[in-house]
Amino acid sequence: MIERIAAIVVPIFLVVLVGYLYGRRHAPDMEAANRINMDVFTPFLILSVFASRPLELSHYGPLALAAILVTLLPGLLAWPLGRMIGAQWKTFVPPMMFRNSGNMGLPLFLFTFGEQYMPVAVILFIVENTLHFTVGMWLLNPRTHLLAVLKNPMILAAVGGLLIAGFDINLPDWLVRSLQLLGDIAVPLMLFSLGVRLVRLDLSGWRIGVISAIAAPVLGLLVAWPLVVLFDLPPVQAGMLMLFGALPPAVLNFLVAERFNQQPDQVAAMVLFSNAASLVVMPLVLAWVLVGV
Repeated sequence: MIERIAAIVVPIFLVVLVGYLYGRRHAPDMEAANRINMDVFTPFLILSVFASRPLELSHYGPLALAAILVTLLPGLLAWPLGRMIGAQWKTFVPPMMFRNSGNMGLPLFLFTFGEQYMPVAVILFIVENTLHFTVGMWLLNPRTHLLAVLKNPMILAAVGGLLIAGFDINLPDWLVRSLQLLGDIAVPLMLFSLGVRLVRLDLSGWRIGVISAIAAPVLGLLVAWPLVVLFDLPPVQAGMLMLFGALPPAVLNFLVAERFNQQPDQVAAMVLFSNAASLVVMPLVLAWVLVGV
């Protein structure tokens, strides 16, 4: 069991470590690379996953619904907790809802369950990101325009991928391979970028950071665990939902908070402390999940 967990988490954290060490030495500006990854490589990853293998979407309806609830319901639980610690709800609640299903989730699912379950991992990623770009944006700015959300490359790629799967469209091999070449860049770059961002870990926000590092996986698992039973999910899907619920807050929470000037320093502490704590949290959750898979 220990060897299996190590085989899953060590490659992930080694890439993060390389990014961290490079970031400490060279302090690269990753803004352009992150934007390209969000606008180009990740959308192509979504398209390539749907285009490269058959996918019966009807088999994953309960999982998608459960993922929606695992994303949204922790926000209800986080609201009174935020009040107890004196945090503004717009600062504290969104990071408790929107998880790192890209940088951490995709490689974690890939190494845990294998290439054949990448479409399921992408479905979870699509659910989380769609909710983040819609509900998450609305929470911070109720005047957010739906048209601007629909123009987001990842939303467009999700729609395209679902159409490919839903209508069983077969793309030519040369196009699928091209999509895969571009998409394969996304996950390593996500992990490397996460490592670079950890260099900016600010210990001055340790209080809300530590609380978030504990609260995020606990609230997610509190919601995910009963849903696994309620929806009677197959073992692998159940394991994926549990891991999804335990993921730390997404880096995108900081970018959105910065955009709307919603205490970005506090949100950065929540994101960075939680992702750093995942070095301990994720192996523990993995040990629990792998027993049932």
